[in-house]
Amino acid sequence: MTCVGKILADIISTVEFNHTGELLATGDKGGRVVIFQREQESKNQVHRRGEYNVYSTFQSHEPEFDYLKSLEIEEKINKIRWLPQQNAAYFLLSTNDKTVKLWKVSERDKRPEGYNLKDEEGRLRDPATITTLRVPVLRPMDLMVEATPRRVFANAHTYHINSISVNSDYETYMSADDLRINLWNFEITNQSFNIVDIKPANMEELTEVITAAEFHPHHCNTFVYSSSKGTIRLCDMRASALCDRHTKFFEEPEDPSNRSFFSEIISSISDVKFSHSGRYIMTRDYLTVKVWDLNMENRPIETYQVHDYLRSKLCSLYENDCIFDKFECVWNGSDSVIMTGSYNNFFRMFDRNTKRDVTLEASRENSKPRAILKPRKVCVGGKRRKDEISVDSLDFSKKILHTAWHPSENIIAVAATNNLYIFQDKVN
Repeated sequence: MTCVGKILADIISTVEFNHTGELLATGDKGGRVVIFQREQESKNQVHRRGEYNVYSTFQSHEPEFDYLKSLEIEEKINKIRWLPQQNAAYFLLSTNDKTVKLWKVSERDKRPEGYNLKDEEGRLRDPATITTLRVPVLRPMDLMVEATPRRVFANAHTYHINSISVNSDYETYMSADDLRINLWNFEITNQSFNIVDIKPANMEELTEVITAAEFHPHHCNTFVYSSSKGTIRLCDMRASALCDRHTKFFEEPEDPSNRSFFSEIISSISDVKFSHSGRYIMTRDYLTVKVWDLNMENRPIETYQVHDYLRSKLCSLYENDCIFDKFECVWNGSDSVIMTGSYNNFFRMFDRNTKRDVTLEASRENSKPRAILKPRKVCVGGKRRKDEISVDSLDFSKKILHTAWHPSENIIAVAATNNLYIFQDKVN
């Protein structure tokens, strides 16, 4: 693999490729969205293949204050989702805790000149001085990328938004918070439909919250959402307007021998993703990644241990709050490999066909262009080999929570705190 490192000003909170993979968007805790564009000439020049440079930067969200609840609403971007490109412009959704915005990103390389009522500096002219009629013309100018907000979807969530997902009909999308999921039409900003509501009448009876939600990639009526109890519910909007009754319920029976004080915390699902084919669901909890077949609800068909060596460290991870970290997971374009993050800036890849797995590290030391990433190994006990790192030496402040995979090529984006690393397959 080769690597390109991009340093951002603040901690990255989300990473997302667009549908072609030509653009890569990141959101950060400062409410900014930075879009990277793939080099055009890199398609022909092998040694530049996969290089991404900054295309546009804009402030998506500002900090706000809820005066009714006396709460600050931070500007941090929780999720970004691209819409398929329909014309020369690009469209994306970005959300913080309360408000979803639809942004249009477009290019301008011409400017109008020769106004009749304005002078060259844009000041209004005295109509009495206008004696001839000019036809305005478009003149070439330096390329300018503009980001403009086209829609603002607000005031629909009492709790913090954790997920947004664009429907396959491309007319609607959903936003999910801890207790409710809302369905929006892109053209209507002042009204949404509540499709899931798990809030109990008495909040003292609350036992679980919604942690993630996603639409099926092909069936516009189907979506899934995961919970803090480690369960996944598949819902069909054709069955009922309010999808409180699920169509399918995915849950793995707990092994009594593994039961501990931390069982409920580490079983909470932090991310759920449909495969591109729509046949499988992937979920990430604290220690594992699981793949579920939509036709089998009682147990996952595959379970991958991400960092099982941390099982003995759960007590200290609970004390420093790391046990509540929310790791994401992604599929490659063919659904054959899955990727997710870990600590010490490690990220893991699992090949579903060969059952091989690898641990790689995103660090400044190996971020030189075309540097080869070496597999890393964690030593749990006993004698440590030269190329291994002890589990006691892991840096828990360095964590890979957000990753993205190019939709058709082996190019990945890995966010490590305030650094974005882009890796690609080695080119001979």
